[in-house]
Amino acid sequence: MENCVFCKIVNKEIPKEMVFEDEEIAAFEDIHPIAPVHILIIPKKHILTVDDLSEEDTELIGKMILVAQKLARKLKTSDNGYKLLFRVKRWGGQEVNHIRLHLIGGAKLKEEIRPA
Repeated sequence: MENCVFCKIVNKEIPKEMVFEDEEIAAFEDIHPIAPVHILIIPKKHILTVDDLSEEDTELIGKMILVAQKLARKLKTSDNGYKLLFRVKRWGGQEVNHIRLHLIGGAKLKEEIRPA
């Protein structure tokens, strides 16, 4: 947890402009966007992967999806559509061990997104 780049962003050890932030969730632009809109929505609670979720995280994950919906509307990508993506572990393309939801939109997306 102490070396987690997303925890360092949440704790303001690494400066990052937030597009959304409250007591449980932070959202900011991906540093390697694959579309005009590419936002990472992360819980402030350190959770490694989707496989590490527990029943107590149900409301938090639901809130992450609702934040994605609000951001998609705010960023005007909601009308044409967008993609929500969780990458899970190495083979799923997860590079940082902290769960996050990708909000991807602003252009017509391919059926499959492959890791860079």
